[in-house]
Amino acid sequence: MNKEIKAKIDKIQFLKEKRNAIILSHNYQLPEIQDIADYRGDSLGLSRIAADIQCDVIVFCGVHFMAESAFILSPDKTVLLPELEAGCPMADMITGEELRHEKDKIGKDVNVVCYVNTTAEVKAESDICCTSANAIQVLKSLDPNKKVLMIPDMHLAKYAAEKANHPNVIFYPGFCPTHHRLRKSEIERKIKKYPEAEILVHPECPSDIIQLADKVLSTSGMLTYAKKSDCKSFIIGTEMGLIYSLNKENPDKNFYIASESLVCPNMKKTSLDSVVNALENNVHLIKIPEEIRIKAKRSLDRMLEIPRD
Repeated sequence: MNKEIKAKIDKIQFLKEKRNAIILSHNYQLPEIQDIADYRGDSLGLSRIAADIQCDVIVFCGVHFMAESAFILSPDKTVLLPELEAGCPMADMITGEELRHEKDKIGKDVNVVCYVNTTAEVKAESDICCTSANAIQVLKSLDPNKKVLMIPDMHLAKYAAEKANHPNVIFYPGFCPTHHRLRKSEIERKIKKYPEAEILVHPECPSDIIQLADKVLSTSGMLTYAKKSDCKSFIIGTEMGLIYSLNKENPDKNFYIASESLVCPNMKKTSLDSVVNALENNVHLIKIPEEIRIKAKRSLDRMLEIPRD
């Protein structure tokens, strides 16, 4: 580690202690950000951790909707997003107004399931939230005779609807650009190169990719599975930031990214400098109007009430 990087890390540690702050890092962040984090994981899991910890400040190294989720669950804490421009293209594919329009078209007799990768405004307009890990359980908890509008990720919705055997799911045409660009031919080339490897893919991937997978898992699910599996090699179909964590936690195993195109530019925007700036200058402060926060929290709470399989 060079002196400049060490100086930045030391400054972050000093400011963190001074402000009674915790640093959260999503699994897709740059290695140096994952290394300085107090907790690393998926978006909702990190927000739940932050809600349970005694701290004054939450520095969320992720994208905008993640910091919003942290504020929804911890309104009494200061929530900072180091890079204000770190957004989520999929979350931006539907607004609260657009969701209201969709509900008007379908009619009142519809359950709206929103992926956690949505804005607080969209969560506030939804009945229940879901994650990539529990989307199947959420659908199973709903009346199969009632229409379900699942937003915004069509790939996750199609996968969950099939597994939950729910016949009345309406798919919104949203997607994660990073997972959406993964091609079947890329996976097939990796299978040919590493025939001994297990294939782990994220449910945000297109259905032809999912059909090739040995396991369809969230990022946290991949980390847990790789630790427990007797297999020594894995082809990973999700954003390449996860490879760093997988290698770190499993030094005796091999992980191969399914495609070099699996990079989320927004997840790579956060730097050590921006974390220093956030702690030093109290930027960028994330707040949500209380009326929206309460409604958004209701959709999260309903999800958390569902028993896990």
